[in-house]
Order: sequence, then structure tokens, then C-alpha cells
Amino acid sequence: MITLRENIPQHALPVRDDIVRYKWVDARELTRDDITQLEEDYGISSELLADIMDLDEQARIEKEDEYVALIIRLPAFADDSHGINQYCVPLGIVMFSDTIVTICQSDSVILEDFARNRFRQYPVQTMEGFVISLMGRAAMVYIRLLKYLNRQKNLVEEELHRSVKNDELIQLLSIQKSLVYFTTSMTTNEVLLEKLVKSPLFRVNSEEEREFLDDVIIDNKQAIEMANIYSSILTGTMDAFASVISNNLSIIMRRLTVISIALMFPTFVVSFYGMNVKLPFAEWPFAVFAILAVCVFSAFIGTWVLSDHRSRQRVRQVRDGRSRSDAKRLKKKTKRIRKSKENN
Repeated sequence: MITLRENIPQHALPVRDDIVRYKWVDARELTRDDITQLEEDYGISSELLADIMDLDEQARIEKEDEYVALIIRLPAFADDSHGINQYCVPLGIVMFSDTIVTICQSDSVILEDFARNRFRQYPVQTMEGFVISLMGRAAMVYIRLLKYLNRQKNLVEEELHRSVKNDELIQLLSIQKSLVYFTTSMTTNEVLLEKLVKSPLFRVNSEEEREFLDDVIIDNKQAIEMANIYSSILTGTMDAFASVISNNLSIIMRRLTVISIALMFPTFVVSFYGMNVKLPFAEWPFAVFAILAVCVFSAFIGTWVLSDHRSRQRVRQVRDGRSRSDAKRLKKKTKRIRKSKENN
């Protein structure tokens, strides 16, 4: 869908007389007919359009004969079986002498904000200011989405404290994947912003645009730091829960091992009395109950011997003994201090 929009949004700063007015062509959710129209009506090369349609394309700036092209990375959304998945898409910006064309293969909340005039005072009087405003809005949206991902992580972590399930772990993995997409995209945007400061292809028209460009660079760096911090915390959280799962599995396997070994003692007794030879108490009418009692008793004794109950009891005894000895030492020290004070 290609839409021709007004030059200056309603909430922008007043237009100066020395500024050349421009037109904004908003192209989103492109079809093959839209791509053909962009090639024929605006003379945009097919190679550039192919790069913009590539999801993995990195941010950059380049010069062609009739226009200057930029590619930046914007956040996007997609619905899947586990909710809303967040990723990043390239946005192509083609700057002609009096027209600026934005090309995005999917919808974007940033472009929608500019189309509906939902933004603060941005320097959009010039095409260069419009590009800086887009990147500044992208940095703010990145920060907002990072805070949202951090809240989602905290909610999933609370659920994992109650019970470890596959759904919560998959959600954490999805959050981590979104953080990786955001970090990579913001890093490439940072490189592009640094190039815009020095590149002769991009002319900053006023001191206001220069200050706003510096603010955008600072906001983008802040977003990168937030993404790195959240990603490190999430990695540590997933490692901790992996250790908890492994520890729980070890405890379960140890209990099963204790049970299987404890059952070997009654199995030995029953196997011994199951031999086809003459054994003691063979003629005794209550031999079955006696053997059964021996089996139960041996299983109980084996479980008690192999369990960690005794080791826990020893640890408690040692701990109690240390606490008692520490209390006695404290009492003796207190008495010595009192005696020294009385003598003085």
C-alpha cells in the first residue's frame, strides 16, 4: 500500500521560509504491484528494493544518481501460538530533491504514529530532520518495548517459582530471542547514526537538528545498554532454573536408586526361600508370614541405611554443638568483661 501524505504534520514546529517543502510517500505492506510502481514511477532500483525486503538487511546509507538511500531497523510484531512475538524489520528511506519515500514490508507503529500525528515536537521541516525524527521515535519505541519485555520476564519468573513448565521456559526463550533482535538492530542503527554525523551525504540544516541528532544517539545507546542488561539477567535466570531442574532430577533419581537398592534385600530373602531344596521352617505353618515380616523389615532397614536421614541428623547435631559452644564462649567472654570493669 502506497500513500502520499502531507509535507508537515500538524504538531510539527513552524516552517521556515528558507526550507524547501517536500512530499512524503508512505509505502507499507508492499505487494508486487507496489514494488513495480516504485520502480517505474519513482525510479528506485530493484536491488535496493530487494535489500529492503530482506529481513536480515543491516542499517546503512548509500548514494545513487538521483537519490540518497538509507536503511534503518525498526521493531515489529507478529502473532504466534505463544502470544505476540517481537522482531525487527528494515525500513528503507529514499530521499529525492523534493520527495521522501519510506518503504517497509510490514506495518510499523512508528510510521503509523507519524501518519496520525501521534508524536511530540520533532524537527520534521526538512527531509533530514524527518529521518532523524524517525530514528528518534524508533529509539523511544525500543526503550518502551524493552521495559515491556522486562515486565513479561518478571511475570514468567514468578510462574516458574511455583512450577517449572515447558510453556514458561518457551516464553523466556521467546523474550531472549526478541532481546537479541533488538540489540543487533539498535547496534546497526547506532553505527548509522554515527555515520550521519560525519557523512557528506546527509546534511544537518540547523542547530536544532544537530542537538536532536545527539539526543537520538544518546537514547539509542541507552536502549542498547538496557537490552544488554536485560539479556544478561535473563541468561542468568535461565541458567539458574536449568540448575534447579537438574538438581530436582538428581534428587528424584537418587530416591529411585535408594528404593531400587532397598528392594534388593527382600528380593534376596524371597529368592533364597524359593529354591527347590529343603530349607529351615519349611514345615512351619506360619513360615510365610515370618518370611514376609523379614522382607518388610529388611526393606525398611535398607531404606533407612541408604537414606540421607542420618547425615542430616549428624549435620544438625554438629550445628547444635557449635551453637552451644559459641554460646558458652560468649558467656565466658561477657563474664570476663564484667570482672574487668568491676576491678577497674
